[in-house]
Amino acid sequence: MDGMTDEARWLDDTERRAWMSLLAVVLVGFPELERTFRPHGLVHVEYGLLAALSDAGEGLRLSDLAGVMNMSPSRLSHRMRKLVDLGYVEISGDACDGRVSIARVTDAGREFAESVAPAHVADVRRLIFDHLDPAQTEALADALGAIAGKLGESCPGAAGAPKGPPVPGTRAM
Repeated sequence: MDGMTDEARWLDDTERRAWMSLLAVVLVGFPELERTFRPHGLVHVEYGLLAALSDAGEGLRLSDLAGVMNMSPSRLSHRMRKLVDLGYVEISGDACDGRVSIARVTDAGREFAESVAPAHVADVRRLIFDHLDPAQTEALADALGAIAGKLGESCPGAAGAPKGPPVPGTRAM
């Protein structure tokens, strides 16, 4: 291993408890959140795209949307194709720059997002926030923000996160 003699830095009891709890949230909680969207043939990330576009008003450049959602262009393209096919999103060229594509939520997409938002928010509260007091919620936001800031500059709460449209979920993701 290139002369590395350092031994593994094992997790202490608190770190291990935090890690195992985070795994439970990811492996059990997130699939539970998906249940709101499954009957409609969508997954959470597609709802997130609708929420981001709904918050953006006049639409977003696809490259900006990919940045806001911390998605690769190919993954965004795949998800957008599905939303376009469902009639929830439209993509058009920019009148000022023909090289740019703009995504906009359609009326049907906005109506769908608004119709499932209350159930989704209720699930998020039931699974996460109903178990925390305000100080714990603040600590969780700070801790996850610090981690997210290192994972991707476009993550919510990240230092240097791009300015612009609200991050999806501030309203209903």
